[in-house]
This record gives sequence, structure tokens and C-alpha cells, in this order.
Amino acid sequence: MRALARAITLVERRDPGVRELEEALRTGAKSPGVAGFTGAPGTGKSTLVDAVIAFLRNQGSSVAVLATDPNSPFTGGAILGDRIRMQRHALDGKVFIRSMGARGHLGGLSLATREAIRLLGAFGFDQVILETVGVGQSELEVAAVADTTVVVLTPNLGDSVQMIKAGILEIADVFAVNKSDIDGHARVVAELRTMMNMAPKTPWRPPTVPTIATRGDGVDKLWEAVLQHRRHLESSGRATELVAKRLRDETAEVAAELARDRTRRALEEDAGLAERLLRDGTPYRTAEEILDRTDN
Repeated sequence: MRALARAITLVERRDPGVRELEEALRTGAKSPGVAGFTGAPGTGKSTLVDAVIAFLRNQGSSVAVLATDPNSPFTGGAILGDRIRMQRHALDGKVFIRSMGARGHLGGLSLATREAIRLLGAFGFDQVILETVGVGQSELEVAAVADTTVVVLTPNLGDSVQMIKAGILEIADVFAVNKSDIDGHARVVAELRTMMNMAPKTPWRPPTVPTIATRGDGVDKLWEAVLQHRRHLESSGRATELVAKRLRDETAEVAAELARDRTRRALEEDAGLAERLLRDGTPYRTAEEILDRTDN
């Protein structure tokens, strides 16, 4: 576990040695299933994820959780709130929980998260759960990383339909109506199912699963819905398409990161270039000039 934690730290720091590390670990690495949990703050995502961990461990699966937290404004690190809530698994050698800072990326999901998932597969984990901070529509980005996106709702957050209309409907593969022991849960479930019936016909219709995370109720049905979605992806050929798309997206992110680093370095090292940029105020032209340069 310490080796894995150090490897992810290198990934977060964008250490140049990460490339060699991933190449060395690639042989024989498995591709873990990745389930993303997203939703508004207060829906009980962390408690639900904690219950899912317990369920998967009872099934004999090893589990890794990447909880994407807001960054500390002082250290740049993650706040670690989700790790605090999952302390009962701290001594389980088959459970790995890591909070990762959003680092200013849209949706709180950075390039480091994608690379960390690959490392978790290399270290043999069967399942990876990605929990996001759940702040605004930027959380839709979880769908670009996870195989299955679970949107967590509760009956006590006002007009749930308005939240669903904000784009969540399009990215949800499974709906979990958590805290279903309080008044109003039946209405939320009915609204979701009505909206699903009114939506255009698609090969996969997201199921709605009521849960009570504090008691573990409904977690078995929730995970079965996740597995059903994975089987649908495999049988329809979508799984292969998603792998290819994610590799393209990650390659584009890596290229953008390398371009940013190269541009900053050029502006720091080439005083003439920096002065001309300040004088002419032409960021596009300057950027093109830097990217057009060839390394000697």
C-alpha cells in the first residue's frame, strides 16, 4: 500500500518518473471496473460509498476509492473529508482510499485521476470507485472517466426535477435515491421513472434504486444495477468504444499539459520572447511560435 500511495503522489505531483513507472507496471495489469458516484452535497455519497465498500469486501473483491476533494487554498492538497468518513476500512489490506485534490480542473477530475486508476489496476484492485465533490454541473465530467455513473439523489433537497434537468439526466447510468427512509422518497422515485419513460428510447434505460446507506439497505440491488450496466456495455460493444475514446481524451490532455509546460519554460528562459509578448500583446502568435519550435 505504501508503494501505491507513493506512486499516486508522484502522479499528483506530475513527476517525470511517472511515465517510466507506468511503462514498467503495464505488463500484466488488469483493467478494474470503475464506478463513479456523483450528486449534490448532502445526498450521502460518502456514506453510500462506504456501504458499497463493505458490500464488495463481503463479496471478496478488493476495492480502491479515489475521492476527489476540493483543494486546500493553503497547501493545494485535498481536504480528506471522505477518508475521515471511511475509517472503518483503514486496516483492511484489500481496501485503498485516497483523496485527490481537484487542482482547478473542470469537475474536479484531473489527468492525475485517470493515471491513478491505471496504477490501481496495475496493483491488482478489482473495483475502483470514483467519488466526486458534487459541486455544480462540472461534475458531469465523471462520465468521461467511469464505466458506470451513479447519480445520487435524496428526497430532501428541494425540487429534484430541476437538478435532474441540469444535465444529470443525460450522464446517469444508474440513479440511487438515498435516504429513502424519509418522507418524499416515493415521489422522487416516481419522478425519475416518469422522466425515463418520457425520454427518447435508448438501448440502456437507467434504473432507479432506493437506498438507505446508513443501514446498507438497497446496496446489493444498487451494485447489481452497476453490473447490469457493465454487461450491457460489453454485449453492445460500447465498452471497446469507451476505452478508445478515453485513450484519445487522455492523450489530448497529456499533449495539452506538455504544451503548457513547454510554453511556460520558453517564456521564462527566452527574455526576448517574453518582452515581445509584453510589447505586442499577442498570446496566440507567441504560443504558435513556441509550439512550432523544434527541440535541438
